[in-house]
Amino acid sequence: MKKRHICFVVYSRANYARIKTAILASQCDPELTTSVIVGASAVLYKYGNVSQLMRSDGVNISAELYNAVEGDLPVSMAKTTGLGILDLSQEFLRITPDVVVTVADRFETLGTAIAASYMNITLAHTQGGEITGSIDESVRHACSKLAHIHFPATSEAKEVLLQMGEDENTIFLVGCPAIDLAKDTPFENVSTILERYSGVGFEINPNEPFLLVSQHPVTTEHLNSRDQINETLIAVEKTGLQAIWLWPNIDSGSDAISKKLREHRETHPDSKIHFYRNFSAEDYVNLMRNTSCIIGNSSSGIRESSFLGVPSVVVGNRQQGRQHGRNVISVANDSNLILGAIEEQLNHGKYEADYIFGSGDSGKQIVKVLKNIELNVQKKFKRR
Repeated sequence: MKKRHICFVVYSRANYARIKTAILASQCDPELTTSVIVGASAVLYKYGNVSQLMRSDGVNISAELYNAVEGDLPVSMAKTTGLGILDLSQEFLRITPDVVVTVADRFETLGTAIAASYMNITLAHTQGGEITGSIDESVRHACSKLAHIHFPATSEAKEVLLQMGEDENTIFLVGCPAIDLAKDTPFENVSTILERYSGVGFEINPNEPFLLVSQHPVTTEHLNSRDQINETLIAVEKTGLQAIWLWPNIDSGSDAISKKLREHRETHPDSKIHFYRNFSAEDYVNLMRNTSCIIGNSSSGIRESSFLGVPSVVVGNRQQGRQHGRNVISVANDSNLILGAIEEQLNHGKYEADYIFGSGDSGKQIVKVLKNIELNVQKKFKRR
């Protein structure tokens, strides 16, 4: 009997963190054939060379797609998505998977969803149904409507999928695999972690409190990216604390953010900020465990931080409306508001863990469903 063939598609570090445990569980199952395709920013050195991190984790990569069109305009995102459809359709024709798994809401995931569904391949989508700002929400909902199997991370997200007319029998509330990593990653000293990475800027003292900053462009507000990151820079500097700052992702507006960060680094020689391109998923978990506060608009400031009880300040509209734990304070792109929220979180300290996004076994649950579910590419809107 032919083994069921599952293909995962990964586009970024965050993408990988949110599906890693499912990939590894699938690879370890002798009754499954597993393919992993990596593309867009995940294969580029500039964005952390995620494919190299994946190989070091033991992931067998089937194909690397160099299809990222760089640039600071939305047209680059549209072209990258189009190239993804072309490249992935050819790869799917070559490897003939039974199921394709696409992750969350990166703009590139829409290319995966289109290629698989148009080729009559069962499409599974993780983290559908969540409410956020930017183009991410539109991409997420579009992928959900093309998908045949759904793995929402929260109960609210499941309800949204039902409201969208998805069949309840195809929806499996499993949580987020990123929580698996937050639960299972062994504790490691910050000093040991930072020794593995270079970056530029202030030399972080791991024995002193530090902030962790990860802020990406808001694609629907890309012309404001420079001003928005400047407000966060001002607030972080005013705290007087040292900060570990991650470089932005490839979304439209990233060039403006990168340029402003470089300017700040050159014009503020006394700044206590150290800039890093990337961290492995496990190292990032340990940095979150040890930070005094995480700041920016990365979903890690909502997902993993809620499970870890890390104080979080979410800035701007990128995560607007997303379900979150009690550890999150949301503010506008205003340095005074950001600073006030950081100070409030520093005074509060650690929070009790929230289990909104799962309890730490999501990856295995996803693979179990994909292994046993009856596959069907015919969809029908379900009225409620």
